Amino acid sequence: MWAAVAVAGLVAVYAYDLPDIGDLDNFTRRPSVTLLAADGSPLGAYGDLHGGAVPLAELPRYLPEAVIATEDRRFREHFGLDIIGFARAAFVNLRERRVVQGGSTITQQLAKNVFLTSERTLRRKVQELLLALWLEQKFTKDQILSIYLNRVYLGAGTFGVEAASRKYFGKSARRLSLHEAAVIAGLLKAPSRYAPTADLARSGARAAQVLANMVEAGYLTATDATAAARDPLRLAVLPAAGRNARYFLDWVIDQITDFVGYTDSDLTVLTTLDPKLQREAEAQVKSVLADEGPQLRVGQAALVAMAADGAVRAMIGGRDYGDSQFNRATTASRQPGSAFKPFVYLAAVEAGFQPTDIVEDAPISIGGWSPGNFDSTFRGRITIAEALSRSINTATVRLAQKVGVDRVIATAQRLGIASELRRDLSTSLGASEVTLLELTGAFAAFASGGIDAWPHGIVEIRAGDRTVLYRRSGSAAGRVIRPEHNATMTEMLTKVVSEGTGRAALLDRPVAGKTGTSQDFRDAWFVGYTADLVTGVWLGNDDDSAMKSVSGGGLPAQLWRNFMVAAHRGLPMRPLRGAVPLLSDRPAAPTPGAN
Repeated sequence: MWAAVAVAGLVAVYAYDLPDIGDLDNFTRRPSVTLLAADGSPLGAYGDLHGGAVPLAELPRYLPEAVIATEDRRFREHFGLDIIGFARAAFVNLRERRVVQGGSTITQQLAKNVFLTSERTLRRKVQELLLALWLEQKFTKDQILSIYLNRVYLGAGTFGVEAASRKYFGKSARRLSLHEAAVIAGLLKAPSRYAPTADLARSGARAAQVLANMVEAGYLTATDATAAARDPLRLAVLPAAGRNARYFLDWVIDQITDFVGYTDSDLTVLTTLDPKLQREAEAQVKSVLADEGPQLRVGQAALVAMAADGAVRAMIGGRDYGDSQFNRATTASRQPGSAFKPFVYLAAVEAGFQPTDIVEDAPISIGGWSPGNFDSTFRGRITIAEALSRSINTATVRLAQKVGVDRVIATAQRLGIASELRRDLSTSLGASEVTLLELTGAFAAFASGGIDAWPHGIVEIRAGDRTVLYRRSGSAAGRVIRPEHNATMTEMLTKVVSEGTGRAALLDRPVAGKTGTSQDFRDAWFVGYTADLVTGVWLGNDDDSAMKSVSGGGLPAQLWRNFMVAAHRGLPMRPLRGAVPLLSDRPAAPTPGAN
């Protein structure tokens, strides 16, 4: 009698803080976010992926049979606790002196998965059993099995057989083959370990064990199991973009709440990414760092390619996302060097200067600061167009003096430079730090003909019921450069490539752009555009150490050209907006010492 009282008291204690089980559909999960490329192909998913409930009667009979044979062979006989299975597991674990087998029934697993945590405590086990007994009283065996199959975690962020089937095999669970069903059932033991996307051979071996279990349980003949095991597994097509597209995906994910706030709904996000261009960008960056990186002491690279309206088509935030998730395209602030100069020259053009006006290239000293030229020579009186194309520092500083630093800064900010800029003349030579994304976006204003081109990666956000929560409708800023001024700048920037420091970036079509190199070769840039694409490239090292004489007109311009050649393959030649570029007949070779 006292033993019964003690047991009743124990049950009362552990039942006191049981979770609310009045509504089985009320459970906590993370909303899922599915990201799509610009062409609608899948890029990736975040959060908990649920594929919707599939009634047991609509599933192929061998899927629940595979689960029962592997997880709980006496499921239809026990009352929520399998005493025989529990005793067997306890004996084996005591004999091995470690946990080898589990004795939980499907009903207990359902109770744990829906209502409880995975902590290994006596309280949790007792509560799990109490909830299992309650479930067995409230629901039929088929209902319990149906709920379990639609709720259980099956790896890769998927919950339920429908989500897992679509994730791994690209089809509904209603159409799974016997072999595929065995793979799904095999995931229950260790979802991450046996996921076919992680290790297909290991997943196949586990599926073979599940088929053997089905034979032992009387669901299959040995002949049927052998035939099923020979049926090849065809996994769903992986996302078209490469591994380093995760830099772009992380950038997009961080912006979603800015557009739709916090929501419990599953979301589908249509992005601007072009999988083909993303793969090309990854291939070119990988090739440059592997071939030239070691000897030139280049440890990292970043690349951003966008349409003239700022829609990001490709993004590389570093040499390998697996090694470092820090996004050097969106987050790293580095000195752009001469790549900043177009804002100085635009400010001058807007102040009334013409490309043919003369500026002095001679030694200059301002408050003890004496900037020199990259090649340590002086050319005397030169035109403004030549000063930009040859990236002459002294002439640029003199021009900035005449138009005023405040005007230069205002011009850069109007085009999209959001980073804080130093209010002294060193800013005219790129001494203030910016990110590759904002610098490339600012150049996109030139490519668009003078229209604001704020970089963006999201086109549309839809809720799970396909309700449109956000749809991009264009930029609010409108024109930021007058057409005649933009035409002048585009013509001068084409000369940078055709005659000046950017000749390594020459293509078979009109090109405009600018090189940039920071002090001691710590950063090297090339940002340029065609009628179809604006691309920025940065090379450097995370520890800010110097590269081996890598300037913007060298390796970055070469990387930019290689990517753009691939990106424009098959596209018709089109003139730049606002000006006809003055292409040179000179070979596409870098200018020695170009910055």
